Amino acid sequence: MAITRLPSAGFSITIRIAVTADASSIGRLTTSVGEAGAIVTALDVVDSDPTHVIVDLTCDTADAKHADQVVDALRALDGVDVRKVSDRTFLLHLGGKIEVTSKVALRNRDELSRAYTPGVARVCMAIAENPADARRLTIKRNTVAVVSDGSAVLGLGNLGPAASLPVMEGKAALFKRFGGVDAWPVVLDTQDTDEIVAIVKAIAPAYGGINLEDIAAPRCFEIEARLREALDIPVFHDDQHGTAICVLAALTNALRVVGKQLADVRVVVSGAGAAGTAIMKLLLRQGVGDIIAYDRDGALHRGLTGLNPAWQWLADNTNKENYSGDLPGAIRGADVFIGVSAPNLLTGEDVAQMAKDSIVFALANPDPEVDPREARKHAAVVATGRSDQPNQINNVLAFPGVFRGMLDAHAEEFTEEMAIAAAQAIADVVGEEKINPTVIVPSVFDSRVAPAVAAAVRAAANNPSPLPAADPGPADLPEIAANASATP
Repeated sequence: MAITRLPSAGFSITIRIAVTADASSIGRLTTSVGEAGAIVTALDVVDSDPTHVIVDLTCDTADAKHADQVVDALRALDGVDVRKVSDRTFLLHLGGKIEVTSKVALRNRDELSRAYTPGVARVCMAIAENPADARRLTIKRNTVAVVSDGSAVLGLGNLGPAASLPVMEGKAALFKRFGGVDAWPVVLDTQDTDEIVAIVKAIAPAYGGINLEDIAAPRCFEIEARLREALDIPVFHDDQHGTAICVLAALTNALRVVGKQLADVRVVVSGAGAAGTAIMKLLLRQGVGDIIAYDRDGALHRGLTGLNPAWQWLADNTNKENYSGDLPGAIRGADVFIGVSAPNLLTGEDVAQMAKDSIVFALANPDPEVDPREARKHAAVVATGRSDQPNQINNVLAFPGVFRGMLDAHAEEFTEEMAIAAAQAIADVVGEEKINPTVIVPSVFDSRVAPAVAAAVRAAANNPSPLPAADPGPADLPEIAANASATP
């Protein structure tokens, strides 16, 4: 099934062009770019002489191949000389995206003597006598380690630690920009579970929290569980919990738009890996009517054999009618579709078979499970993970505020109460009076989001209220097995 990919700022290019100085030259450039399917975002005159104009034309393309096609179309024009093509994404990454700066001035001997020797020795002794003072007197109070082994980088697979570094740098930059949290990439040249646990335990004294990132299943689940048991600081796997928080927040408002209750809806989740399982756990805890979990082996249902423990639990505790067919059949009559799996699994006609006022969250990146343009013809609310589409469900809505709240509260662990509180805070930032089919989550640049999430998490940390236990409960899910699908 083919899909026309949408131009994105992630594939933005700037083309330096010399063009003849006539009245139609600039118009021919922009027309050519538009006819090639790209979007012109800027056009700047760099220089000129009596016969030529030199311009920098910036446009969004769909991918690297599409960018080459746009450039070729410009080169084919009469009187056009393409002199240089710059990939704006690579330019942004030159030299890395983060740096360390000092919070204190070191202008003279007096300041140096207090920041370093001999004065610093007194602070070291104070912490040795009372280790808890490390939170008060060092970077520990506001610092998070972003830990990855590069085994599941975005949707690209096992690229290794060096190739994961741009993602971890970006994550650290987002922590600072949106939560005021000092985060640092810790990429590990090992994919051995025992070694990763040992390394993180060894470096933990310098950090107030651990954010696990892009570590493949099932090791990510075991690593998180063991580190939570061993450390007295929060350990948070964003691929699981950040995604689940944002989906719950978005679904809360989407259900408000269509006038349905969570307890009354049937949800189909495509992708029973890290993100999908965390989403289902949170929805089950919140009392969703029913869920069908769908993955590579089909709909998880009672009677399937050879399932790993996590999928067996899902088969036993979801899918009330024991549906065993394909994905289009699963969503027939369903109220909600949530995709955290792979692109182009459904068509607009499949969405048309869902219940009235259906909700579609197609979150696979960069290409969703169903073309959002087709889905919007039939569904009442559509969301994706793309920044160039309405209702972007992006983990940056959650993790900066979650860690800000946990650090402020000196929390020793991340809890499900915090997750639910964070999701409610994100949903409430929009405001019931302002939600509509194209606005179910706030913008990632809404300055109210991180403080609201942080406040909710602080409250949950300081005044935990036990959640009602299910029997057996989602919190008791066993480890995810190795064949659980990767999340985007």
